[in-house]
Amino acid sequence: MTRDLVIGVDSSTTACKAIAWDRHGQAVAESRANFELISPNPNWYEQNADDWWTSLCQTLRDLTGQVGADRIAALCITNQRETFVPVDEHCRPIRNAILWVDDRCRLQVEELDRRIGSDVVQDLTGKGPSTKQSLPELLWLQTHEPDVLRRAYRILDVHAFLVKHLTGLWITSVPAADPMGLLDMRRNAWASDLMKQLDINPELFVELVPPGTIMGEVTVEASVLTGLPPGTPVVAGAGDGQSAGLGANITEAGKAYLNLGTAMVSGAHLEEYVADRAFRTLCSPLAGCYVAEEVLGGGTFTVNWFVDNFGPDMGGVHLPVSREEVLELAASKLPPGALGLMLVPYWNGVMPPFWDAGATGITIGWTGAHRREHFYRAVLEGIAFEHRLTMEGVAHATGTPLNEFILMGGGSRSALWCQIVADMHNTLVRRASTTEATNLGAGIVAAYAVGWYSSVREAAHAMTKTGRSFEPNDKTHAIYDRLFREVYVNLFPALQQYIDRLTELTYDQQD
Repeated sequence: MTRDLVIGVDSSTTACKAIAWDRHGQAVAESRANFELISPNPNWYEQNADDWWTSLCQTLRDLTGQVGADRIAALCITNQRETFVPVDEHCRPIRNAILWVDDRCRLQVEELDRRIGSDVVQDLTGKGPSTKQSLPELLWLQTHEPDVLRRAYRILDVHAFLVKHLTGLWITSVPAADPMGLLDMRRNAWASDLMKQLDINPELFVELVPPGTIMGEVTVEASVLTGLPPGTPVVAGAGDGQSAGLGANITEAGKAYLNLGTAMVSGAHLEEYVADRAFRTLCSPLAGCYVAEEVLGGGTFTVNWFVDNFGPDMGGVHLPVSREEVLELAASKLPPGALGLMLVPYWNGVMPPFWDAGATGITIGWTGAHRREHFYRAVLEGIAFEHRLTMEGVAHATGTPLNEFILMGGGSRSALWCQIVADMHNTLVRRASTTEATNLGAGIVAAYAVGWYSSVREAAHAMTKTGRSFEPNDKTHAIYDRLFREVYVNLFPALQQYIDRLTELTYDQQD
């Protein structure tokens, strides 16, 4: 039978999803397996890395059972970023993986700034010191669990861990590893000198290869567990943020993607390396290119937090609508600005442009007239305000205005949110044709690697489409523009020292 399908694997924060894609970017079959998130202390987040492998095996067995294993031409992985696990020589985890959402290393972020300097770190790695990166988490392990690092044979990102199990090789992709904050971005190589300054052994990290490289083949042992034929090519992918951009065909300047997932992630294509505190810079799934990216830890996380804790009580009545849909309908009937309620959405700290691990959320403008739908709209608007703040920084630093945004992720299902983004930027917004753009990005890289297309860019053009468009409303934009320039951009800078002190006082009580 013709090998007419490639598999994209998205090993995310909460689940593994495998999708079989044809050469036109159509999903033929999919499978999903969830895994547990462990929180041993407030704001600490871990996982059993073996669950990543178990869930991958489960989804691949199910997927190959649906479409037939002999149709699979290759497999490519995209992964939750910054997450890492120390393993022994047999790839057995020494401790739980520490996740990107983990917040235990605030003091180490400050230490990194003192010892190296945030500007030096940003210029070298493309990223300012942040609790979301692996580097300060490794410093935390040095202080609190030094035996783990002494016993570790390798420190693996999620991509490397799964590739080792599939192929038997210690190897990972440049754009899968670089979000860890441990790469010299100009050389696309591990930042060995930085590691040595911090007493981190560079030999703990595996070989790096460009995206689109066939790294190895599925072993006989992995074949038995996954259902894939032995010898199936395993292709070097990218972290989930960069992969989502590729799945939205962000392969040239002037457009950006906005992934409204658990985190809000947005990025624009760069042909050359640019480091700027207004954003973080990552390696692209297009080898040799880069992505100027915004990451806000509280995307749909913040929306879900609000709905879970303050959403309407459905009273046990089974209706064909969710609590989110009830709030969306009510919020859509409100004027822009949520009747004077404004929110700065730093529910999980902030990376660019402030790079402040101690940042927390701000809500101002409360009156007795406000109800839960006002707060719900303020959450959507606040995330859109923050997106504009960073994207204006990207446009300024690169000299290229952004004229179109492609939206994907669970939040893009909200027509209200899509329209708010369009009105906020006064820019055309389109939905990606699939909410699985992250997974499709992995499928695109696999399609290139097996020769279906002559380049990753050509594969992206052929395999992606857009859906519904949202045109900006001039009147609404004028309201948002004044709120943004006269109020929003000033809020956090005005309160930052007090917010940081509050966090310091209460965080120290937990430490």
